[in-house]
Amino acid sequence: MTVAIDVTDATFEEEVLERSTQVPVVVDLWASWCGPCRMLGPILEKVVAERDGEVVLTKVDVDANPRVAASFQVQSIPAVYAIRDKRVVSSFIGAQPEPAVRAWMTEVAPAPTEVDELIAAGDEASLRKALALEPANEKAIISLSSLLIERGDDEGKQEALQLLQRVPETAEVRHLQAQARVGDEAAEGDGAVDAKLDELLDRVKEDPSARQEYLDLLELMGDDPKVAEYRKALTSKLF
Repeated sequence: MTVAIDVTDATFEEEVLERSTQVPVVVDLWASWCGPCRMLGPILEKVVAERDGEVVLTKVDVDANPRVAASFQVQSIPAVYAIRDKRVVSSFIGAQPEPAVRAWMTEVAPAPTEVDELIAAGDEASLRKALALEPANEKAIISLSSLLIERGDDEGKQEALQLLQRVPETAEVRHLQAQARVGDEAAEGDGAVDAKLDELLDRVKEDPSARQEYLDLLELMGDDPKVAEYRKALTSKLF
């Protein structure tokens, strides 16, 4: 059974770039007339198969798919690239022996550590153990914070806020912080949220806690078209 996915100019975006945001993708640029390509191909398939889904192997016939070949500025084949998060992270040119390919693959997709496995388990006990081993691990912090917030009690929400202080602020972190602070209020329905925002708006200039709650509610409203109006109202109040 082949483990390689044939990719074309038309499918490269989805099969390689988008997929690389979830798992490392190896791109094998080859052609049917290329002897070294035919030697390397089975080695790549064998080594990728050993990784049991940790890496995806794709193959691009450069003669049939000139746009992909041009995007890599290929001058000779076989040419092999590793893509992670839509960026080339490693590559090599020419046929390589199996031990060299296996060593390269280990650099591209290192074997999961104990912490990786604990995070993948995803339960609270495993995530706490992962943080005991790596207190600054962002994935573990965010995953555990999400669980604590979903639990719904004040103690869990407070712990989640403390954990989230350890990681850089991102859109995901801001959303979790807002959920921890005002999640229940945001779930009360449009009318209740609108009324709460109107009430908070009168206090945002003098009361920092009211201002924070106002911003948290807007964060949890997401792409609601009313968010722009409420942000404009906040700016008018503050300035």
